[in-house]
Amino acid sequence: MPTVRRTLRPFCLCLFSLLLLLSLQTGQAKTERDPSDPLSETDRLALILAPQPGKDPLDRELARLQDKIRANRAAKPQILQLGWIFVSKARMTGDPGYYKMAEECAQLSGDESASLLLRGHIDHALHRFAEAEAVAQRLVTEKNPGWQAYALLGDALMEQGKLTEAIPVYQRMIDLRPCLQTYARVAHLRWLKGDLSGAEELMRLAVEAGSSRDPEPAAWAYTRLALYQLQAHETKESSWSVDRALEFVKNYAAAMALRSKLEMERGQPAAAVDSLRIAVAQVPLPEYQWALIDAAELAGDHDLVAKTEHALQTRGASEDPRSFALYLASHQKDPALAFRLAEEELSTRPDVLSYDAVAWTALAAGRVEEASENMKCALAEGTGDARLFYHAGKIAAANGSKKEAISWIERAAGLQQMLLPSEKSDLAAQASNLGVSLAAESVQTTKLKMAQTASNKR
Repeated sequence: MPTVRRTLRPFCLCLFSLLLLLSLQTGQAKTERDPSDPLSETDRLALILAPQPGKDPLDRELARLQDKIRANRAAKPQILQLGWIFVSKARMTGDPGYYKMAEECAQLSGDESASLLLRGHIDHALHRFAEAEAVAQRLVTEKNPGWQAYALLGDALMEQGKLTEAIPVYQRMIDLRPCLQTYARVAHLRWLKGDLSGAEELMRLAVEAGSSRDPEPAAWAYTRLALYQLQAHETKESSWSVDRALEFVKNYAAAMALRSKLEMERGQPAAAVDSLRIAVAQVPLPEYQWALIDAAELAGDHDLVAKTEHALQTRGASEDPRSFALYLASHQKDPALAFRLAEEELSTRPDVLSYDAVAWTALAAGRVEEASENMKCALAEGTGDARLFYHAGKIAAANGSKKEAISWIERAAGLQQMLLPSEKSDLAAQASNLGVSLAAESVQTTKLKMAQTASNKR
């Protein structure tokens, strides 16, 4: 699912302005919540009933529920429904302020299972994975737990790198409810385990289960399917899936970012810039900004490069520290900061991608032995990711393991359509240093290795 950013965007700023106003009214001027001095029920209601911007169907449903709650402030089912609407708004806008609003709804709606599920989902979305796991463990031990409880538990385990533990949990989930949400989760788990064809197969089932009545999950599923298809060199199919995602949600940020990757593959950097401008305007994630910098450089728009670099440097550490750390390390900018950010991320999210970030930033900081050890952890699950392979190759080369380095570089070359332009350039330079020709047959070599990996996993 989409990464949650951690800075305050416009709506989130409004939320904390309202918190400040409420505290001033009680003689306690604070800009942040003090856990020992929680808001009163009246203050929480004032927060969740504050008018919201927007006029789309989700906003209309939000306003309808707010009206119902105003008429009956003890209407806990409606408060809970409103919490889930705020969750949907957070997913659509990428604004974590809406998760804070959902959290207030969960506080108001009591301690029953439905409220706990909402709290656990918010913990997961805000990267409080251990807390989410604790809530989910409580839910699955209740009488007749629903599929959502197992989904939450599987998600929390997966984000903490506990893939073996997540597998039976997700199996129970999908046995209870085969649907878009469950198919998509198992698809991602298969991808992490190196089974690209299995991931694509399940994501096809996910998109078939999608509905225009709930457009954002359908758009996300089609975007993820497009990503798998691009990795499998199914470029036409990937482009079609991106278009389908954008039919569900116009200018959907993740789909626009993936469209830009397809445009770069077609040698259209100017078109890629246009797509990425739209994505970054909605969701200024470091990964999207990094892609925009690369595309703008190829398109010759140096002003846009400078502007985007400034925005990335200003807020990257708080928006998405792991991706920002990778960017810094890749461009040899403040490797000490990059390594610190990656290590902090690993402490709360010890999955293969966090181990990769620590390995890559350790290499940039000249800590080759640490880079090698962490890279082993990053590769342990057999994840078939171009960036992992590229990083593994460069780290092996730095460690003097030429044969291993060549193997990883060749595998990365077979999936280089998944890399950013600056990464492709460095991959080519590394291959040249190793005396490797990045010929077209590397694509077929990578396909065969990934097929063998998937077969071994089954």
